[in-house]
Amino acid sequence: MKLTYSVKNAVTGLKTNKTRSFLTIFGIVIGITSIILVMSLGAGAQNFILSQVQGLGTKTVAVIPGREPKGPSDSAQLFSDSLKEKDLIELNKKQNVPNLSKVMPVVFGGETGLYESNTYRLTVFGGTELMSSIFDLEPEEGQFFTEDDVKARANVVVIGSKVKEELFGSSEAVGQKIRIKNLNLRVIGVLPKKGQVSFFNFDEIAMIPYTTAQEYIFGIKYFHRLIVEADSEKNIDNVAEDVRITLRNSHGITDPEKDDFFVQTQADLASRLGSITTALTLFLVAMASISLFVGGVGIMNIMLVSVTERTKEIGLRKSIGATNKDILTQFLIEATVLTVLGGFIGILIGTGLSFIIAQLLTKFAAIDWSFSFPWLGALLGLGVSATIGLVFGIYPAKKAAEKSPMEALRYE
Repeated sequence: MKLTYSVKNAVTGLKTNKTRSFLTIFGIVIGITSIILVMSLGAGAQNFILSQVQGLGTKTVAVIPGREPKGPSDSAQLFSDSLKEKDLIELNKKQNVPNLSKVMPVVFGGETGLYESNTYRLTVFGGTELMSSIFDLEPEEGQFFTEDDVKARANVVVIGSKVKEELFGSSEAVGQKIRIKNLNLRVIGVLPKKGQVSFFNFDEIAMIPYTTAQEYIFGIKYFHRLIVEADSEKNIDNVAEDVRITLRNSHGITDPEKDDFFVQTQADLASRLGSITTALTLFLVAMASISLFVGGVGIMNIMLVSVTERTKEIGLRKSIGATNKDILTQFLIEATVLTVLGGFIGILIGTGLSFIIAQLLTKFAAIDWSFSFPWLGALLGLGVSATIGLVFGIYPAKKAAEKSPMEALRYE
């Protein structure tokens, strides 16, 4: 009964001073709103990144030239030219990688596409006819290039939907020629809208045979990536290990620490990116928590003012039998009610803002962003709010409880 009475008394006090009560919990509201917003957007970002990574296929392994970067000083290794045609030949031998289903060399780079007076900055992506099946791409107009086109270094190109829109508008693209770095390429296919997959936006891409790209666009004799597909998901680790062994033999490497390439599965990449987004989210939550501390100080300040204003009330209650514990409990409950109320409001505002941002990103930025309600963040927010009320309310409550009844009744 005492607890119920104290809660009712605290709520009555809050209703009596609505403006002051709201201003008191404003810091808590901001802090909890920030935490909910950061955690919801962090979860949305993680889902988005993982969906993009998994869009490349769960059976694929990327072989990247250079030593795996352990820090900023190793980033130059990513531009190594260690993957060459002989590696492709070795990987295609069944005895070297028994569970390999497909392997495709990839070269890529930014170039400008030109059609009549229209120009567009696009990504030239050189591969083989296997691109269609590996990336699950089927042209909505025309067709994909063939193995013969790859062997013949044919001047053909399959363009993304954005490239078509920027260079041709509503006109027919298939059969026309676009110019990329002094090379005329005949458009043989147009891809449907697909958006971002892994690190590539397939709407802004020009796919051509890798042999054509090496010879006429980039002037190189090595690969930027090798995309390997296992025959099943359960064999993905075996394929990754067989690829490492085959490339070490091909490169004459006996010490794995001196590998001039590294193998990355989609699971590795998803795990790594997930760890990065989690760490970033926790960092932002820690930053947002600073406002909770500031809000707690505000709670303590207002509670001290409240104790002073209600000195006579404290004296009156003590004179009719209230103990120090009753007074302490009353003021602690008032502080906790204030902070928990602020926590509820913060959760509502943070959730609403997260939902609105998810809708805006989906509608205007064409990003498949899923709204995610952070249950953990909500529970954590309420728990932190209550804790702040107890921690920052204890000093004013103790000060109220220790007041002498006689002095309190004489207070003017």
